[in-house]
Amino acid sequence: MFGKKGDEPGQFNRPMNLTVSGNELYVAEYFNDRIQVYGLDGGFKRSVGKSGSGEGEMSAPGGVAVANNGDLFVADFYNQRVQQLRADGTFVRQWGKTKQIGVLGGKFNYPTDVALSQNGTLFIADGYNDRVLSYGQNGDLLNKWGGPFAMNIFGPFNSWFATVTSISIGHSGNVFVADFYNDRVQKFTQDGKFLNTFGIKSTGPTHTAIAAVEAEDGSVFVADYANHQIQKWRPGNK
Repeated sequence: MFGKKGDEPGQFNRPMNLTVSGNELYVAEYFNDRIQVYGLDGGFKRSVGKSGSGEGEMSAPGGVAVANNGDLFVADFYNQRVQQLRADGTFVRQWGKTKQIGVLGGKFNYPTDVALSQNGTLFIADGYNDRVLSYGQNGDLLNKWGGPFAMNIFGPFNSWFATVTSISIGHSGNVFVADFYNDRVQKFTQDGKFLNTFGIKSTGPTHTAIAAVEAEDGSVFVADYANHQIQKWRPGNK
């Protein structure tokens, strides 16, 4: 275990989605508006970003993905954008309109997380628009899926979401989406084809699945927000 509450290097204030790349752990830090980078032994290495809405600045980052060349892709929650940064924090480009909420015109509604495929396709969890979007390496939109027309309509049906809180690409190459208010995880191919869904409905606390990741053996680990636990799911047939 490492870290304690604070805003100094090596301290945290609401750490969010995690990413491991190479021999480094990347922590998106919601209240400190930065990405902290650690060795796998917990040793602090560096910090990227600071509070603000300018290029390379952040406002409550929710998730980070790391490209093979070390570039960072950051879900910049309150700034309504995803930024691509060099490893040292230098701004490259962004998706979304800074501080502008929307569904059309390349806008987001509180992006929560990002993931990168092996071929460099960028997947964005557009949290409150209840949808997933994918972009090619040239930055152009490839695909999107969610509710009807991806227009911020809640629903329990396959390929619909009620707030997307995290997104990850497993060792299988499939996309795992935490569907928060529907208390489940949905599994897709990278082109958006629905494969499977799993979760627990009960009379107890709801708002359960806040993050999910697939292990090498196909097991899926789910962070259960309401019940303060981690669930492990065996591989399915789909």
